[in-house]
Amino acid sequence: MSEDQHVDELVPGGRRRRKRSRVPGCLAVLVALAVIAGGLWWAGNAGLAALRDLVEDPEDYPGPGRGSVVFEVASGDSSTIICRNLKAEDVVASVDACIGAANANPGSSGIQVGFYELKKEMASEDAFDVLVDPANLVTSSITVPEGLNTDQIVALLAEGTDFSAAQFQKHLDDPAKIGLPDYAGGEAEGYLFPATYAFGPKAKPADMLAAMVDRWRQAADEAGLEEAAERLGYTPHELMTIASLVEAEGRGEDMPKVARVIYNRVENPDNGVTNGLLQIDAAVNYALGKEPIARLTTDQIESVSDSPYNTYTQPGLPPGPIEAPGDAAIDAAANPADGPWLFYVTVNLETGETKFTESYDEFLSFRGELDEYCATQSDRC
Repeated sequence: MSEDQHVDELVPGGRRRRKRSRVPGCLAVLVALAVIAGGLWWAGNAGLAALRDLVEDPEDYPGPGRGSVVFEVASGDSSTIICRNLKAEDVVASVDACIGAANANPGSSGIQVGFYELKKEMASEDAFDVLVDPANLVTSSITVPEGLNTDQIVALLAEGTDFSAAQFQKHLDDPAKIGLPDYAGGEAEGYLFPATYAFGPKAKPADMLAAMVDRWRQAADEAGLEEAAERLGYTPHELMTIASLVEAEGRGEDMPKVARVIYNRVENPDNGVTNGLLQIDAAVNYALGKEPIARLTTDQIESVSDSPYNTYTQPGLPPGPIEAPGDAAIDAAANPADGPWLFYVTVNLETGETKFTESYDEFLSFRGELDEYCATQSDRC
């Protein structure tokens, strides 16, 4: 009999009463019991799996790993984010094992931002041993000394990286991309700060140049460059020009005094002695496009007499910096010493001994000392 069939039953009066089958109801009960049993089985297995996860160690590679992965730790990355990124690069087998290794390593909270060379399929503990050691940062370290001009700095960058001088120059021709201040007039000369830089493997020429300008901004802010320019009655660019002249001409504690000589000459053009001329050899060397020469000849000076950088023929400041000044020179330009000096002479080029005076006759005697020094040390003059 099918599930839809039924049974007729005689009742008093000869009528038949229809009696329905109970098979469908039984089947429903059986189905319900099966569902419940299946659910219990699934829940039991899931519970066992969860229990195993609590008892068993999370998956981890045995190491030591294979191949090479350049891995970046970005600013603000927590251990959890680092572990997720390591898992995505297949450096570690699981995030849980990685987090466990991070928690067990006391140095994991001090991981430095940058790039690290790791391997695929490393043990999580080994991966964090690499990350916590700053010596493992992958960088190109380049030291730019004070006093170089832009062409020299570009040559140094090209020598120390995989990029050509032309690639750096391309970005110098687009000053907005490297963050030059508006008052630089689109010229990077003097604004590529001298320091030691550690560039990551993904750094491009624009990134490197921007880092140098950022470091200049830090030095300028620390010296109060823009506030000093307003206080002294100059533009910030003029102060950077003065700083570059100070870098070329002064040393150490003498820098603020050299700066004062420059200000005294610029601000007192009718003193009857200097006639507003700075007479700084380093600026003429810049016009000549040559390495610094301690003592210029008359012919050399006259050969670039029309150059705005010839401070023997053109009064006042040159139009811009002649080289990259460091912290001390920028600070000296912003905070010159007090004094009446109009002249200075470095009488010993080895020690840097420099003498200052406001007297032209005393200046000539200092020049005599330099002449005597050069007579015996001609290789330095």
